[in-house]
Formats: sequence, structure tokens, C-alpha cells
Amino acid sequence: MTALHATPFAPKVNTVKSVICHSAKDLRIEHTELPAPGDRQLLVDVAYGGICGSDLHYYQHGGFGSVRIKQPIALGHEVSGVVAGLGAQVTGLHKGQRIAISPSRPCGHCRFCQAGQHNQCLNMRFYGSAMPFPHIQGAFSEQLVIEAYQAHPIADHLSLSEAALAEPLSVGLHAIQRAGGVLGKQVLVTGCGPIGSLLIGALRRAGAACIVAADIADLPLKCAREMGADFTINLRTQAQALDAYKVDKGQFDAVFEASGSEAALRLGLDVIVPRGVLVTIGMGGDVSLPMTQLVAKEVDMRGTFRFHAEFATAVRFLNDGLVNGKPVITGVLPVDRAIEAFDLAADKSQSIKVQISFLEAVA
Repeated sequence: MTALHATPFAPKVNTVKSVICHSAKDLRIEHTELPAPGDRQLLVDVAYGGICGSDLHYYQHGGFGSVRIKQPIALGHEVSGVVAGLGAQVTGLHKGQRIAISPSRPCGHCRFCQAGQHNQCLNMRFYGSAMPFPHIQGAFSEQLVIEAYQAHPIADHLSLSEAALAEPLSVGLHAIQRAGGVLGKQVLVTGCGPIGSLLIGALRRAGAACIVAADIADLPLKCAREMGADFTINLRTQAQALDAYKVDKGQFDAVFEASGSEAALRLGLDVIVPRGVLVTIGMGGDVSLPMTQLVAKEVDMRGTFRFHAEFATAVRFLNDGLVNGKPVITGVLPVDRAIEAFDLAADKSQSIKVQISFLEAVA
């Protein structure tokens, strides 16, 4: 296990403890400067932060695809917290309010924002992203200064740990929107990690008639069942279990590929009906596709990337108990054990969603 470095510092009022990635396997707890909040901003005590697949890629490999860490970057974008201070022009919120924090900060002015495609913003400031340079710093810090519009109040009964699931749930909601609706449809989900499992909960809420979940491990399949899957298939031990869905040119109206696996994508093409919709969520790198099959079946293959407006819907679903995300959370560790948390999150035999706790007092 990589040693966790503690960076010496002289205590200052405007510094906070943050989880900083310098390069592959070089994750440190450091103190970073916190700017004073502006008139339309909030000071927030961060409570919980969920470790996402992209965070793991930064930690394990220093990036993914062509995206590489070029400067130290605070990781994290799945966070909840408590309002600690408000700018002079902030209304509708109060100190002590418990919130889920949207990491999506589009510019609002570019041609994609103006077209309502905020997730495609040309100047997006999405927490913890090394895509642009300078990098956009993440939210794994004891405190954050956020825009007031990022704050979404949570219900009294909802834990701050569950509230931090609003971000990955939003990814699933945007994927359903990209599919064009699933009401009454037969649906396959391949890959039942945090995104896939929360997607299943959202699919059940969206009216899918039958949801089949496939993975190569038992733990995520157990989670998928708890999230609402009708049937689960372990493709490692039940390799032929999907054969029945290949007959008559396929049986699934929609396939959601959430693993990033080329094999899973090809399998989806085998079992989808002609003119079905295949939504690719997982980003596992470049793959080759059976174009003859794709063309002959007239499959509508669609990508899905992040979200924006769906975050408010995700929070509402969690607040109202329409989606219960508790089965997804398999571990919570304090920030001083960040390396251990990341290593645990990488072990798919033990973990679905691992979270870091930043403020035990508000847990």
C-alpha cells in the first residue's frame, strides 16, 4: 500500500485539509488555501465524498486515455455538506442547512449552454477534472466555496452519506434521458457498479417493465437485486445465460452498457432488438465494433456524458424515497485514511461505493 504523506503546515484560518493527487499512486493529504466566498456564494463544511471511477483512474494510473495529471489536483465530485456561511446576496438558504452539492458548473454563455446542453459546455468547471489545463480542482476538502446554485437542500430524514449519491444517480438519469424513455420496455444493464446499480433504481422509477442486470462478480449483482433488478446474471459463471435473449434477433428494447467493456458492448448488440437503443455509459477506452451487425439491426447507439439538470431530480428522488441508494454504500472511512479508502474502492470483490468522511460532527 502506498504511504500517505502528511504535508507540514503552519495553521492558517484560510487553509483546509484536502485530498490531492500528484501522479499515479501519489495521493497526499495537504492543506490548501480557501478563498473568501463572494456575494452569491456559500461556504460549506463538506460531510461525505464518494470515490468515483474517474478518481480511481487518476489515483491508479495518473489519468485515463489522453487525459493525464499535469499538476497536483484535488480529487472528488460526489459530495454533500452543511452550509457554514452565506454571501450577502444569497437567498433561500440558511446556515446549518444540509445539502447535496452539484459538481456541474457550466459557463451558461457558450453555444452548447445556450442550446440547453450544459453538460457539453465549452468552459465547464466540473470538480476534479484534469481534462482542461489548468485542472479544475475537486471537492475532497474539509470546506468548499461553492456557487449558491450548486446547493440542493436535502430532507431531514436523508443522511448526508446518502445525499452524496445524488451525483452518480444523476448520471443514470441522464442516461435514461438519452435512451428516450424506458416505460414498459425490456432493459438490460451490463456493469452493476455504483452507476449501474443506481441506474437500475432509476430505471425502476422510470417504468421499465423488466430489468436484467449482468456483471462478472456476485457483490454488484447482489446490489443490483436490492436496487430493483428482476433478474441477475453472473457472466463469469453463467456464460450461456444470455443466450435465450439472442433468439429472434434479440429481446431487449434498450441496453445500458455501464462497465466500459468491449465484450459487454458486443454482447449488448447480440441481445438487443432491431432498432433498439444501446446507451454507452462506461468509458473503457477505444473498442472495435461489429459494424455489419450494428447496421443490419439498425441499432441506435448513443453516448451519455455527465448531466446537469438531472441533479435536482436525483436529489428529489432521494428526498422523497423514490430511489433508495443505501445498498450502494459499502464503506465509509475518515479523510485521514484516504489511501485506504481508495484501495478499498478499487477492490470490486469488497466494494461498490466507498465514501470519505470529512466532518464526523455532521454525520
